[in-house]
Amino acid sequence: MRRSISMITLIFCSLFLIVPTFAQSDESGTAYRVTITNITKGQIFSPPIAVVHKRDISLFQLGQPASANLALMAEDGMAGPLAEELGAHELVRDVAVSDGPVMPGQSVTLEVRGDGRFNLVSVAGMLVTTNDTFFALTLDRPPSYDVFVKNGSSRGMAYGLAEAYDAGTEANSEDCAFIPGPPCGNGGVHDPAEAEGYVYISNGIHGIADINPDAYDWRSKVAVIQIERL
Repeated sequence: MRRSISMITLIFCSLFLIVPTFAQSDESGTAYRVTITNITKGQIFSPPIAVVHKRDISLFQLGQPASANLALMAEDGMAGPLAEELGAHELVRDVAVSDGPVMPGQSVTLEVRGDGRFNLVSVAGMLVTTNDTFFALTLDRPPSYDVFVKNGSSRGMAYGLAEAYDAGTEANSEDCAFIPGPPCGNGGVHDPAEAEGYVYISNGIHGIADINPDAYDWRSKVAVIQIERL
């Protein structure tokens, strides 16, 4: 059984190795390094997305329905359509998507650019051994280099811990027929049962079907996010 689960993990991860990094940038502004660290015991993160944007836009709102492209990321780990949607928005300065998943205890780094009133950086990705759970965090980006020089600010880094959220777009059946991550490997298949219909704080894995909570459940925060001005 252990060998079969390892093979599913390998196949799942290999699917993302052929996906090119998505980035929208005009090379102006200040560059920032965004580091996402997976601090769960057993959940793999789908390739995360990082977005630099103004305060008038957000990836989601708690208690409100998830957008179609956020649902696609939360259910199947596909951040590309969400990145394309956000990249075309006038309130978004830059978007980047990792070219690979993030294993437990591992990190991935993305580079984005920001300036002016594009003051926020949002990061998100799927916890792949779930029906529709994702992590997300929005942080104030550190001051751009010109502001740093003008004001003499030394704050060149931002740091935070990301919660896990349920997109409310797929029933939490924990049925392997509808879950992309190990031990299942069935991405792109939607559970037809009624879902909650709004984004809320995830209540984790309960072992009601195929997913073992000892291996895949989590407690409290699931990711460390660090943003560093370059």
